[in-house]
Amino acid sequence: MPNPRFPVFIASKGRWQHPITMRALDAMQVPYRVIVEEAEASFYALAVGSDRVLVLPKRYQDEYETCDELGDTKSKGPGPARNYAWDLSVEEGYPWHWVMDDNIRYFYRRNYQRRLHATTGTVLHAMEEFTLRYENIALAGPQYDKFVPDLQNGPPFILNTRIYSCILVRNDLPYRWRGRYNEDTDLSLRALKDGWATVCFHAFLQGKITTQTLAGGNTDEFYSREGTLPKSRMLVRMHPDVARLVWRYGRWHHQVNYRSFQHAARNQLRFRPDYVPEAEPNEMGMDLKVVKDVTSRRVRKLLRDTGRGDQLAETKP
Repeated sequence: MPNPRFPVFIASKGRWQHPITMRALDAMQVPYRVIVEEAEASFYALAVGSDRVLVLPKRYQDEYETCDELGDTKSKGPGPARNYAWDLSVEEGYPWHWVMDDNIRYFYRRNYQRRLHATTGTVLHAMEEFTLRYENIALAGPQYDKFVPDLQNGPPFILNTRIYSCILVRNDLPYRWRGRYNEDTDLSLRALKDGWATVCFHAFLQGKITTQTLAGGNTDEFYSREGTLPKSRMLVRMHPDVARLVWRYGRWHHQVNYRSFQHAARNQLRFRPDYVPEAEPNEMGMDLKVVKDVTSRRVRKLLRDTGRGDQLAETKP
C-alpha cells in the first residue's frame, strides 16, 4: 500500500506523554518527524524515538512574525516549528510537505456514506495524487470527522475554504506561517486572496481531538489562560474584509466568509497541462476490511451489500 510521497512533520509541545498523532501514524506505518523545543527533546525521544525528533532552531522563534506587540512575553504557537518544517522540506528537495497538529487520533476514508477507519497511509497518498492533478492548488487537507456525519450525502471535497490541522503545503508558495494564533486560517486566506485554490477533502477525514480538551500545546499556552477571544480578535484585525467576531457555543469565535473565493473564476481548479485522466477509478489498493467483530446491523448490511459478507462472523445476527 502506498505511503505519502512527501515528508510528514508534526509540531508538538508538552505532549510527549500523549503523542496522539504519532500513535495514529505509527498504526498506519507512516513515517514522520516531530519538531519540538530543545528543553523537551529528550522526553519526546523516549516517547517516539530519537531518530524522529527534530529540535527547533532558536532563530525560528526569534524571527517569527507574531502580528502583535507582545513579543516574547508569551508562546508564539506552532508557527515557528511549521516554518522550520517548510524550510527543511525545501532543503531536502521536496515540492510539497505535510504539517500536522499533535492531537489527531484517527484518519478516515469516507465511503458508502460512512467514516471508515484508515489503517494505512494510502489516504494521505490519495490526497496527494488528487492535488497533483492541478497546477494552482496551494493547500489541501482532510476535513474534521465531526463535520461530515455518517448516512448523509455530500461532496468529496469543498473548494476554497480554510485548511486546518493536517495540511499538505505547496513549497514554492511566496509565504511563510505568521501570527501567534490562527496561522492556518491566515495562510489559507492569503493564498486565496492571491488567486490560489485550496481543497478541503470530505472523502478523507481527520479525527482531531476538540480544541481545549487535551493538556499541552495551545491549550496550556493560550486557551486555559485567556480563552479564545484574543485569537479571534487577531484574525479579524488581520483580515477585516472577510472576518468578524461572533459568540457561539459558549465562547468567542471568528467567522470567515469564503463565498467570494468559492465563486471567483481565478480560484477555480486548473488541470496541469500534462495531466492525463485515468480511464478507470483507481482505489490505490484501498478496500473495506473487517478488522474486529462487527455488531452494528447497518455496517453488517453494508458489508453484505458490497459483496463482503464473507468477512462477517457466522455467530453474529
